Amino acid sequence: MLTITPDAAVHRFDDATRVRAGDSRWSGHTSTGYWAFVGPFGGVTAATMLRALIDHPERIGDPLALTVNFCAPIAEGAFDLDVRLIKANRSTQHWSVELTQNGSEGASFATAVFATRRPSWSHQPAPFPQATPFEQTRSYPKLAASWVGEYDLRFVDGRPMLGGAPHAEPASAFTKVWIGDRIPRKIDALSLMAMSDAFFGRIFHVRNELVPFGTVSLTTYFHADAADLLAEDTTHVLAVADAKSFHKSFGDQNGELWSPGGRLLATTHQIAYFKA
Repeated sequence: MLTITPDAAVHRFDDATRVRAGDSRWSGHTSTGYWAFVGPFGGVTAATMLRALIDHPERIGDPLALTVNFCAPIAEGAFDLDVRLIKANRSTQHWSVELTQNGSEGASFATAVFATRRPSWSHQPAPFPQATPFEQTRSYPKLAASWVGEYDLRFVDGRPMLGGAPHAEPASAFTKVWIGDRIPRKIDALSLMAMSDAFFGRIFHVRNELVPFGTVSLTTYFHADAADLLAEDTTHVLAVADAKSFHKSFGDQNGELWSPGGRLLATTHQIAYFKA
């Protein structure tokens, strides 16, 4: 079972995803340290919603899947989380979380599945992406969006060269990148959730320019529970991402997050809006 124990010195990520318990309604506050261009970094919003479930006294098991729909902009400041257990059985729990501000309609809505994993036959057909080691890969510089500065991004393939001239022809959408917290933090389900959205928009790579962009729906599947993550004992993951289609203002993204030891920890899919 996943447990998160606060340290004497709270990590910036844990402070940014802090929630306060209520009955069905919990509360939190946005963090300027994890800000994107027009609102909070979506990965931290998703991780905050997941934390409310992990901290819930009725929660059993570990995260199996989380889908977050970003319905409207989230303003800087306080927000409420309406948490509800939808259905539970011996092995799984199904939850919903709605984020609102100032009593208005929902800004984000999530559904989650938690599972009690039991020993079974195991097989990982997906091959580990070969890469230069984390320590031998150069860090990417900080950008204007503050959330980027909270991460140590080390591109192996698909390093974006933003700031130059846009590509005359579309380039590859593929990226292979090491991701860790700038201040190292052990990888757990919360950091996996946030890092599954820590890829730059695929369209930035394809066009080599920043265009208006925002995630609409993000789903992450967890392939490791708390015990597995504890055994991996790492502060960074190798992440790969690609896209299959950009059409009529929307584009997809698929990604994988791997431990340095070669274990697939999570897979993720999203659909995003762009204006180009």
